[in-house]
Order: sequence, then structure tokens, then C-alpha cells
Amino acid sequence: MSAVLTGLNVYPLKGGGGTVLTSAELEPKGLRYDREFMLVTPEGRFLSQRDLGLMALLRPSYDGEVLTVRVADPAASPAPLVHKATEDGPVREVYVHRSQCEGVDQGDEAADWFSALLGVDCRLVRFTGHRETGRGGGEVAFADAYPLLLISEESLADLNGRLARSGSGEHTPLPMNRFRPNLVVSGLGAFGEDSVKLLRVGETVVELVKACARCVVTTTDQDTGERGREPLRTLASYRTIGRGIRFGQNGIPRTPGTVRVGDPVEILETR
Repeated sequence: MSAVLTGLNVYPLKGGGGTVLTSAELEPKGLRYDREFMLVTPEGRFLSQRDLGLMALLRPSYDGEVLTVRVADPAASPAPLVHKATEDGPVREVYVHRSQCEGVDQGDEAADWFSALLGVDCRLVRFTGHRETGRGGGEVAFADAYPLLLISEESLADLNGRLARSGSGEHTPLPMNRFRPNLVVSGLGAFGEDSVKLLRVGETVVELVKACARCVVTTTDQDTGERGREPLRTLASYRTIGRGIRFGQNGIPRTPGTVRVGDPVEILETR
């Protein structure tokens, strides 16, 4: 079987849009700068597209010093936020689901920009400290539980084929950005990622540890913020495993290094 890395995405702001890359550094916490920033309520609870579909329109980019956030809708777009990241602000206790962690508050200007745009009182924080993955012995920043999400192109093609046959008119075919993967691979076959335990991507090694349970975010159009019923309705008919609807595999980096679109993907161990 010949497989190749065809997509590479990083999400500097949790819940915001992704940045498409051609190469990236894979570190113990995932792709460099992935989910480094997060919006939280005054109580410290994280905000995402689960709460605010409008967050799909945020287009963040981060170069290690400056976080720039634009809005995809020109009609509603304020001037972009251009924020120099700080490590010197107050450290806040924040929560990603039930996981307690810490974030450095990024100040009033950033908080006011996001609060006005989204219509909710919120603060921008930057990850600090240490946080362990849900299982598998890895570490993670502000991602839900794991540093990587991998999906095969054939899995999405299989889903889109089912949507077409069902007659669903909701944005078919669905783009990969609905599922917000970090790594997209071609050549594994439909749901071939489910049977892989360990794989080499270029010079790195990744362990796939848990099928990803999908939520309402997948029903959110990443260009408009609008929601429908798909793909969860169709996925529930054939991808309900245990208590969740599963699509894609969560992964943990085992050997860091540089990954590039076009890198060969080699299966080292199957389940």
C-alpha cells in the first residue's frame, strides 16, 4: 500500500479556522503553534464553535510572535486583530471540557476585540504549563484531548458518496475542513486509519490512539458559520461506535521532526 501526506493544517486559535501549510514542525504537543490560544468565559471555560458558530469565520495566523485574526465575512468584518503575544500577563486557571490547565491572559485589547465581535464577554489566553493527553502518555496544549487528528481522503470520499446517494442537499460534497484535521492522508483506503496503530510520516513517527468522537462542529459550514444536520445524521447510521459517532483518529507524536505535504506515509504497526 502506497500512502502520502496530502494535507497539513494548524489551528492557532482553538475554535477558529485553520491555516493550511505545506510544511510544519511536529513537536511533542503536536504541530508547532497548534491550539496555542483559546477564548474563555470570565469563569475560565473554553469557547469553541460548539457554543458560537461565528467562530468558524475567524481566520487566525501566528508566526511565533504576532497573532493576526481576520474575519471571513467582509460585510461584518472589523479591522483585523494584530496582537503581539505575551508571556507576562496574569496566569488564569482555565478548563478544556473537564481538564484543568493554565493560560496567560493576553490583555484587554484582545479581549475587547473578540467580545465585541462575538457578542459574549471573553478573554484570550495563551497556553502555558503542562497538560497530558486523555490517554497514551502524550502531552497537549488547548486541543480537546490529543495533539493530532488524522483523516484519510478516502474516508471523506466514502461519506460524500453516502450523502449523495441519500439525496441530502446540505453542502455536498463536504470539504475536509468540516472535520478540522491536522494531517490528511491519501492511500490508506476508506477508514483505513482505524486499523493503523503506528505510522511514519516523512521523518516523524505518530501513534494513533483513539477514534475521534464527532460533535456539532462538523455540521457548521466553515465559510458561513451556518449549521445543518449533516454529516452527523449520515455518520450516525454507520459510524456509531460505542457511545459516539467516530470519524478520524487522534494521534500522539512519538518522534518529532519536520512534516511536509507530499511526504510518504508508511504503516509501521497495525491494530
